[in-house]
Amino acid sequence: MKRSLIAIDLDGTTLTNNKTIAAQTKEAIKRVKELGHEVVIATGRPPRSSVNYHRELGLTTPLINFNGGLVHDPSNPRSDVHFPLDREVAMEIVEECKRFDVENVMIEVKDSFYVEQVDDLIHFLGDGSPPKGVGPIESYLLEHPTSILIRTSKDNIEPLRETLNEGYKGLVAHRYWSAPYDVIEVVKADVSKATGLMIVASALGIDREHVIAFGDEENDIEMIRWAGLGIAMGNANPLLKKVADRITDTNENNGLSSVLEELFLKDA
Repeated sequence: MKRSLIAIDLDGTTLTNNKTIAAQTKEAIKRVKELGHEVVIATGRPPRSSVNYHRELGLTTPLINFNGGLVHDPSNPRSDVHFPLDREVAMEIVEECKRFDVENVMIEVKDSFYVEQVDDLIHFLGDGSPPKGVGPIESYLLEHPTSILIRTSKDNIEPLRETLNEGYKGLVAHRYWSAPYDVIEVVKADVSKATGLMIVASALGIDREHVIAFGDEENDIEMIRWAGLGIAMGNANPLLKKVADRITDTNENNGLSSVLEELFLKDA
C-alpha cells in the first residue's frame, strides 16, 4: 500500500465532546503511523490550543492552524508558512466594527493576540495565555495579522458580513461561529485548510489521490473536496455531508478510528 497522508480536524472529529482523544482513536492513529502513513492535524484553532494534541498523538508532521492561515513545525519556530491579512485592510475592518457597535474585537498574529477588552470569549479563546495588548487595536497592531475575530449581536451578523462582502471582496474571507458566541472570523481570501494540506502533502511527497481528510464543519469543506477521499463525521454539518465522498459514525462513537481500521488496519 502506498504511503497516505491522513488529515484530521480536531473539534467534532478527533476530539470527543469533552475535548479529549478517545483511547480507540489514539491507538488507531498510532498503528497507522507505524505502518508508515502520515497524520496531520488541520484545525481552526491557534497553536496554543492545539499543540498539546499534536504532542499527545506523537506527531512529527507540521501543524495546520487557523484553517490553513499558518502551517508550521511546532519544534521549529522558523518553519512558519503564514498567510496573513494585510494590516491596512485589517485596520479598516476594525474601523467598520465601530460603526456596528460590536461587543469585542480580537486580532490573532500567529500565536499572539490583541483584544479591545477582556471578556468571557477571550478567556475561552486565550486558552490560558494573556493578550499582548488590551485596548484600541490600532495602538498595538504593527504586524500583518492572521485573523480577526469580531464578537457582535445576532442582529449585526448579516449586515456586517454584507459590508465585508461589498467592501473587501477578493481581499478577505469570513465565517460565522454561532453558539456559544456570535462571532465572525475574518481571514485572508482564498486560504483554507486545503491550502495548508497542499503544502504538507507536497513537502511529504504524497499525491493528492493518497490524501484522506476527516472533518465535521463548514471550515472543512475545501479540505474534504480537495482530498482524494473526503470523509464527513456522522455529526457533521449537512453542507459538509453533501460534498464528502463518504460519511462515517460520530466523534462520540469512534467514527474516525473505525475508518482507519477499515482502510489500513484490518489486514495489518
